[in-house]
Amino acid sequence: MRAVLCTEFAPLDHLQIVDRDPAPCGPGQVRIDVTAAGVNFVDGLIVQGLYQVKPRLPFVPGGEIAGTVSEVGSDVAGFAVGDRVFVSSGLAGGFATEAVVDARSVLHTPDNMSDGQAATFAQSYMTAVFALRSRANARPGQWLLVLGAGGGVGLGAVDVGQAMGLRVIAAASTADKRRVAVEHGAAFVIDSSSEDVKVRAREIADGDGVDLVYDPVGGTAGEQALRALRDDGQFLVIGFASGQIPKLPANQVLLRNRRVTGVEWGGWAIKFPAENRALLDSVVADIARGALHPVEPTGVPLSRVADALRSQLERGVTGKTALVPDVS
Repeated sequence: MRAVLCTEFAPLDHLQIVDRDPAPCGPGQVRIDVTAAGVNFVDGLIVQGLYQVKPRLPFVPGGEIAGTVSEVGSDVAGFAVGDRVFVSSGLAGGFATEAVVDARSVLHTPDNMSDGQAATFAQSYMTAVFALRSRANARPGQWLLVLGAGGGVGLGAVDVGQAMGLRVIAAASTADKRRVAVEHGAAFVIDSSSEDVKVRAREIADGDGVDLVYDPVGGTAGEQALRALRDDGQFLVIGFASGQIPKLPANQVLLRNRRVTGVEWGGWAIKFPAENRALLDSVVADIARGALHPVEPTGVPLSRVADALRSQLERGVTGKTALVPDVS
């Protein structure tokens, strides 16, 4: 098997592509021939040692995979060789041509999903569902402003928001990203490269401001978006893709009775695995019945993993990216 190996926390070009002996498939495990592995912003941080969780070296990065079952452990029920499946395995193991995983983490891929979609939806959609359903208790008819709406995390929030009956305003920096956001349910778009996000969002939302801000970007964009909230509006802190933690003015929170809510789906999922699995099952069911529509990712050969991660960190990706096996 071929795999991406991180032997040190270092710049992306230090990642190695190696040939390794396949791991044994023991009791309670399933072997998967990987056809797609999701590439996320956090993966680029992890391999450089810039994330709060640091896997033990050496390790194979990648927490989302999809493919076909090629071997089933002796005591595993519910899976057979040839089944299309996907896994959201956590922080490591996916950037390879095959993976041996705990069968409890494996789900069947719905017929209406490609392997690429199955490998790239979980982190974005689970974050969005956890944020909007569990943390914000969002209600139909509310105004939702999504920053970074053309990237994978933002697009997931746009899609989940429209499915929940929210009125979604998508802020993105390029015409292509805004187009994709509209295709996924945004009712309005803002050009964040040239328009004042605060002013424009308030204009769109009847002049009073939005009910919810979904911010995976941070920096000055987050600071502007806080001021787009109406009284009792809620600011959802998702991440800091800009590389800067926003300096949210506490007086703007105080004077308008606004609320700031942290959203850390990954940590919650580790602490509450049963609740997380129930949430994941509900998202998969929504996808299977056509209520949610994960974007088809752009495929990048496994050997170009550094390029794929660099594009994520530089916020140059519209939609999602998946690593796929190199063509021999």
